[in-house]
Amino acid sequence: MTAIDISTGETRQRGAWRPSLSGILLVAQLELRQRIRSTRWKWALAVFVALVGAVTLLLESTVGGEMFYGGPGDVVFGVLVFFVLFLGLLVSPTLSATSINGDNKDGTLAPLQVTALSAIDIVLGKLLAAWAASLAFLALSIPFMVWGFVGSGAPVGAVIVTVLVLAVELLVVCAIGLGWSAIASRTAASAVLSYVSVATLSVLTLVFFGLSFVLVSEPTTVRYYDQQYYYDETGQAYDSWTGERVDDPTADGCTFREETWDQPHTERTWWLLAANPFVIVADAAPSNDVVSDSRYESPQTMLGSIKYAVRSARLGPETVVNYCYGYDSYEEPELLPEELERRERLAGLSAVWPWGLAFHGLLAAGAIVLAVRRLEVPHGRLSPGTRVA
Repeated sequence: MTAIDISTGETRQRGAWRPSLSGILLVAQLELRQRIRSTRWKWALAVFVALVGAVTLLLESTVGGEMFYGGPGDVVFGVLVFFVLFLGLLVSPTLSATSINGDNKDGTLAPLQVTALSAIDIVLGKLLAAWAASLAFLALSIPFMVWGFVGSGAPVGAVIVTVLVLAVELLVVCAIGLGWSAIASRTAASAVLSYVSVATLSVLTLVFFGLSFVLVSEPTTVRYYDQQYYYDETGQAYDSWTGERVDDPTADGCTFREETWDQPHTERTWWLLAANPFVIVADAAPSNDVVSDSRYESPQTMLGSIKYAVRSARLGPETVVNYCYGYDSYEEPELLPEELERRERLAGLSAVWPWGLAFHGLLAAGAIVLAVRRLEVPHGRLSPGTRVA
């Protein structure tokens, strides 16, 4: 590896935005050496493996094949993917949220700033080190995810794509933590702000989506189709709409009625779900699920169920609800034209995850830009107590 001259001779420091591969790798190497020597780092890896292993064994022993058509392996795989993402979102901020202000507090940042290293070298080097550390946790969880995948109905590419998307999400979280580390002068503040950012993406997006129902609900006319009569266990007929007893029912058939009531128009707020990292992972994971014209067809995988639930939200409320079922349980009733049209629209929708990853990419890029600007020399206004080179 090419060393960088850290002397303060006549060589002038490069511009803050001029990166060098050797400089980035040097900073990353320095950061990783500190982590590897840390006993807490080794204990964190051990606890992570123990937690993932315990959850895997618990799922294998308790989940039954009847929960999803994909079998118990599908549930194990889906839950493990989300659990690994959850732990990754908890661990990653700790790897970068105190990287810059922590070094500044210890007096080790200023010596780097007086070398030939540019500000972007320092930022990207620290980001690379934090991401590499988070990938170590992800790598240790891969055998458990493969174990769950073996018994699932997911295609072969599901594990590969899922791991890649998980890695990108960890990179985003590390970048956000690094940005807060550059903005906040206190390590406690940057750590809290990093976790607030993660909670906003993971939890508050779902909360905001639910609360938005009040804002986007409008009177919507829904047409309900149902059999004219229904029968109890004694064979007594009742009117499906009024519930009144009918002693002499005429020929049974499918009828409809229309009702108008407030329904949330989720086609206006679905983008809140696209920003959620769990939705991104579920939507990106390949599945064998297809949208068909069968009434009883439903996604056969756990991640596929989430994928199509989110995409259904993009279509807004259903305006036709069909409860008509034939007496012959072996004969599947046909779908109405309105139902077929909605399923065709659902099948033609584009994926949600590119929108989510693009938004996360903007957040990460913004955090990197802020961090570089904070490390530029000479500085602008500084917080009290800040060390400078």
